[in-house]
Amino acid sequence: MSSTVVPPGDRFEWFCEAVSGDLMPITIRAEHTAGFRAEIRSVGLGAVQVSSFAYSPVSASRSACHVRQGDPEQYQLALITDGAIRTAQLRNESVVSGDLVLTDTSRPMVNFSGCDGRPVRVVMLQVPRSELPLHPDRLDGLLARRIPAQRGTGAILARFMGTLLDLGAGCGPEELPGIGAVALDLATACLAQQLGAPEKAPAEARAQVMLQRIDRFIEHNLGDPALTPQAIADRHHISLRALYLLFRDQPASVAATIRQRRLERCHADLAHRGLGDQSVQVIAARWGFSNAGSFGRAFRAAYGITPSEHRAHALEA
Repeated sequence: MSSTVVPPGDRFEWFCEAVSGDLMPITIRAEHTAGFRAEIRSVGLGAVQVSSFAYSPVSASRSACHVRQGDPEQYQLALITDGAIRTAQLRNESVVSGDLVLTDTSRPMVNFSGCDGRPVRVVMLQVPRSELPLHPDRLDGLLARRIPAQRGTGAILARFMGTLLDLGAGCGPEELPGIGAVALDLATACLAQQLGAPEKAPAEARAQVMLQRIDRFIEHNLGDPALTPQAIADRHHISLRALYLLFRDQPASVAATIRQRRLERCHADLAHRGLGDQSVQVIAARWGFSNAGSFGRAFRAAYGITPSEHRAHALEA
């Protein structure tokens, strides 16, 4: 979206409405609205979203009242590629230019974009709080603090963020969650580095990151008959024992998780009218069941009826 498609006198108001409506409720002010220019781009990457903003200097404030009005419950990790932004949140304050800064939409904050008088360009990674496997109490110390983007994991993350919009635009819908997963892993590594050496990050957080990677890997490979606990362990460079330990506190073991998700996909496909010309065996094979007999027994154990009976009842309904 670009302000050039809006009459000049309406461009600042358009920008305020776009940010407050699509991002979060916030009050934006500008000393000079005449000649105001802005561009906004965004791409959804599964659980996370990446957006870019280029705009004339403004000040913005998000109060407790704004938070109550609407809270996407996100951590927003911004890379300031042009201009400078002065940000304040939770008694932390910094001026950021060319680096990264983390903010929390669930807390009041203030920022002055273009505090050096120049237009600003920002690439922002929007991460749901529930997806970031680091303790919020520890992350509070990083809010509104400059995170260097010239070295270490900050540099790797910044370079990747700079390509995300173009990557997202050139990929199919099925590829976007995978790109978002990589972005989330890099963001987690960068923030963990800021909290201390990655190896000193909480063991629970590291385990959660690994579980999320494995969960996505399982989801993307359900149709592969060779998807086994050993294959998963090998793919993630951990021992089979370590994999079992990761799933110790989960609702189901890793093997049971694979089987359950495959059965759920088969259950849905068998009830789909558009797939009525496909045999039960074809649908089972699509989701990784290479043996028709074992599939039938597993399906009956899970749902109490055979696959064919389920299909007949679903189509009648």
